[in-house]
Amino acid sequence: MPAPEPRKGTPDPTLSEEEFRRRFRGQFQDPAFDPLSAELDRITAAAWDAYSHSRKSPRTRKAGPGFADPDYDLAVDWKAAQDAIIDAQRRHEDADGPTRILLISASSRSEHTCPGEMSKSYRLVEIAQQVFAGVPDMVVEVLELSRLAAEYGRHIHPCKACFSTAAALCHWPCSCYPNYSLGQTQDWMNEIYPKWVEAHGIMIVTPVNWYQATSPLKLMMDRLVCADGGNPDPTRTHGKDARRAKEIELEGWDYPKHLARRLFSVVVHGDAAGVENLRRLIADWLTDMELIPAGAPAELDRYIGYWQPYATSHEDLDRDTAVQEEVRNAAYALCEAVVAKRAGRLVTAGRNLKEPRQK
Repeated sequence: MPAPEPRKGTPDPTLSEEEFRRRFRGQFQDPAFDPLSAELDRITAAAWDAYSHSRKSPRTRKAGPGFADPDYDLAVDWKAAQDAIIDAQRRHEDADGPTRILLISASSRSEHTCPGEMSKSYRLVEIAQQVFAGVPDMVVEVLELSRLAAEYGRHIHPCKACFSTAAALCHWPCSCYPNYSLGQTQDWMNEIYPKWVEAHGIMIVTPVNWYQATSPLKLMMDRLVCADGGNPDPTRTHGKDARRAKEIELEGWDYPKHLARRLFSVVVHGDAAGVENLRRLIADWLTDMELIPAGAPAELDRYIGYWQPYATSHEDLDRDTAVQEEVRNAAYALCEAVVAKRAGRLVTAGRNLKEPRQK
């Protein structure tokens, strides 16, 4: 089947120089920048030059051996991210290394920004962390997604949906960022990908926001699409050549599962609605990537302070010792499953079956 031409026709988002300058200079509203107006003019001119010439990846190096096109100019940022993932995979596969758990607090709330109070998710993460700390030779990495809202220069930029054009166009790790010409920089995902790769078990603790995942969690979920069938060799598509990517997929794509066989636990809490649906959605997402559920106790959805005032939600958690114990059980279940798997004692029915259809 010949590859179809990529469809075009959406409005052109290119900015005029006047509008670009207005937006760029809008970052410097603090009066402390006023004496630096001449310097900012020069910096703005350099930024406009990068934007107008679409210098997405201004620093590159030759891909070298091991790539389909060794002479292709790879972004140095992407190569560094790939190297970090390769190192993380080595740690994951090291049979003599410690058991590694990635523990994710997915609330955007913390006392370090506008809400002025820590999240219940973080408190539940601390409970789980105490369980993991009691297991010999276990290393726990806590990923606190509220840092997106509270920390300077911390971003997870949105997925650009390359996969929807063709699987091979979605690179592992993501090559859409950083995009220096568009100011899409300081993307956190290149630090987050190795955390997922090295982990033997992942535990996600999240509240419900409007019946759905929190904004930080959803951003991370979308940007992990490249782990589920993404192309580890951008030189095959010469970067973002959409038509070539379509050809490659139609020639036969194997949809590599870069995070397969890791164990997971999911804890979802809410106060009025949506916990069961969100727990199921997150579990379905993880199993689609061929991660393995750690068992029924490891998947939990609960209401804390059901229909009670927001102002007393932490006090409701204080009183709910049962949900605290259930979170401990979820962590224990993940520990037990991960330790069993690393020892070759975990039996997962159907693990050697091949899916007849992939996407």
